[in-house]
Amino acid sequence: QLTMRTFHVGGAAQRGAEQSSVEASFDATVRINNRNAVVDRNNVPVVMARNTEIALLDEQGRERASYRVPYGARLLKDDGAVVMRGDKLAEWDPYTRPIISEKEGVVNYLDLVDGVSMRDITDEATGLSYKTVVDWKQQPKGTDLRPRITLRDSKGEIILLESGAEARYFLSVDAILSVEPGVEVHAGDVLARIPLEGSKTRDITGGLPRVAELFEARKPKDFAIISDIAGRVEFGKDYKNKRRVFVHPDAKDAEPVEFLLPKGKPVAVQEGDVVERGDALMDGNPVPHDILRVMGVEALADYLIKEIQEVYRLQGVKINDKHIEVIARQMLQKVEITDPGETTFLTGELVDRLEFDEVNDKAGAENLKLAEAEPVLQGITKASLQTQSFISAASFQETTRVLTEAAVSGKVDNLVGLKENVIVGRLIPAGTGAFMNEMRAIATERDNEITEISNAAAAAAALPPADEELEPAEPAE
Repeated sequence: QLTMRTFHVGGAAQRGAEQSSVEASFDATVRINNRNAVVDRNNVPVVMARNTEIALLDEQGRERASYRVPYGARLLKDDGAVVMRGDKLAEWDPYTRPIISEKEGVVNYLDLVDGVSMRDITDEATGLSYKTVVDWKQQPKGTDLRPRITLRDSKGEIILLESGAEARYFLSVDAILSVEPGVEVHAGDVLARIPLEGSKTRDITGGLPRVAELFEARKPKDFAIISDIAGRVEFGKDYKNKRRVFVHPDAKDAEPVEFLLPKGKPVAVQEGDVVERGDALMDGNPVPHDILRVMGVEALADYLIKEIQEVYRLQGVKINDKHIEVIARQMLQKVEITDPGETTFLTGELVDRLEFDEVNDKAGAENLKLAEAEPVLQGITKASLQTQSFISAASFQETTRVLTEAAVSGKVDNLVGLKENVIVGRLIPAGTGAFMNEMRAIATERDNEITEISNAAAAAAALPPADEELEPAEPAE
């Protein structure tokens, strides 16, 4: 019942402005977590990490707010600065992702061949020309190319970074080069920019289809791949048309996790970056099932509410979160058994969360091994076909199948929910109906008590008095 107003969707006005800076929401002291920055020519620190956060502390030193800032953002207020409400803390370019030099050096192009992996494009509106990287895989000469920029010192040797790695920056398709070969660059200078086309029109996939996609828990078309663990990024050898990315966890003996990303898409991380659990390795909308697996139920519920509200807010519709939360709860009502323990469940079975807890409580009371399960996300169509009540499910979709299965397995519908009560024409068990049900239950209890008492009295009256002797029966002749 969440109404969408009919608007003229699309056009220039619908492209909401991207966030390009972050401001202090109250007077505070700045603390920068995971600070990894280089100072550029203008003495402004430029963020070089993916997980840098600006935290605002109040007078007691408590953290009151924190903001993630993207790679390449310029920090206008550094660690320990005292800021007033409305002060800008950091700013960045919302439409491109920069590739930034970490050291001073001389620019050198590698595998950037004019006409194969790179070409000059002149902007008709401004008359300015710029170099951009083109898809070199399509060219017959370009199969083994890996376009990159390296930084060299005055002797022509490749400069080493603090981490010990060489200063080389790989370029993806569509990257726009900002420097010429042979030019000397300072730390913090932008070497290339990768346009973020997706962000401008991504959020408004025509309103309702996006809401349907979220509620049905479908995989989005251009979905993002998110990291399962926190760790350091490293690129492996490419595999056919996929890019191999390894994430090395911080623990010494832990195995690295491998991800395969499609080649044409821009990768959101660079070699040596530190990523947190659940960070995107490439752009796009994340898959809800991945969020559930990696981040857990609460993070998924937050994500669903935020994304659905986003669509409605664009239409100027105000909806309270609780309505969406109720639906999210129904989508997450099932768990999949991973280890049945000593219960009657089977591995891989889908059971209701309540039933799962009940059976486990029983098993716990008898000192048996408990079952283990992980939450499952179902789309609303699937979730509503799997309710306890077959009347409710049959009224929705696939009526014959639902009723046949119910008949074969001899199901009983206890009429617990709203729909099944409406269908059979009873008061629904909410509001007045709930009160009536309570009254009915109390009345039934009292009736039973009265019946028991009257039955006991009748039985007592039917018995002969105890002091009367029974006369012996005369023997038959």
